Amino acid sequence: MIGRLKGTVAEIDREALIVDVNGVGYEVFTPLSDLARAVPGEAVTLVIETLVREDLIRLYGFRDHAARDWFRLLQSVQGVGAKVALAVLSVLPPDQLATAIAMNDRVAIARAPGVGKRVAERIATELKSKAPAPGIAIAAAGLGAGGTPAAAADEALADAVSALANLGYDEASARAAAMTARAERPEAGAAELIRAGLKALAS
Repeated sequence: MIGRLKGTVAEIDREALIVDVNGVGYEVFTPLSDLARAVPGEAVTLVIETLVREDLIRLYGFRDHAARDWFRLLQSVQGVGAKVALAVLSVLPPDQLATAIAMNDRVAIARAPGVGKRVAERIATELKSKAPAPGIAIAAAGLGAGGTPAAAADEALADAVSALANLGYDEASARAAAMTARAERPEAGAAELIRAGLKALAS
């Protein structure tokens, strides 16, 4: 099995890279965030997950082992195959995905193409005990820091991210700002998170 590829970006497609390794072009499917960073002619090293089926062999590539491990972990959830797992990682990088699962932020997970409410719920529920600890303090007993119920914290955070995105900020930046605000203000409501997020984004 191929576990790693080091070569040059030869072509960029809508879903995949062609990585030239000593004259051989490998088609590698990657998260859209990695695809957007790729530059033709640039050297690239990817951690590879090789999917072998009766009718195909497909390579999935990631910038680091954490993303590859999440790709594997997501597929342990019923209804999540390689395509859906890649879509989730395209919307939520590993650290943000870990935080979303820890905070039961199903809205964020459901933003990935092909992920409906039920699948998002299964991801959040089934992977909660397996997810690496995110960089935000969340009590293990289902309470937000400071004793705020997780469901309420989740709703406020989701509303804040949505509002910031509607104001024109890209979703990744909006989510990062809102999550930072949540970490600093565990009991804050959506309005306070929005104000804090705007201040952080403007700085």
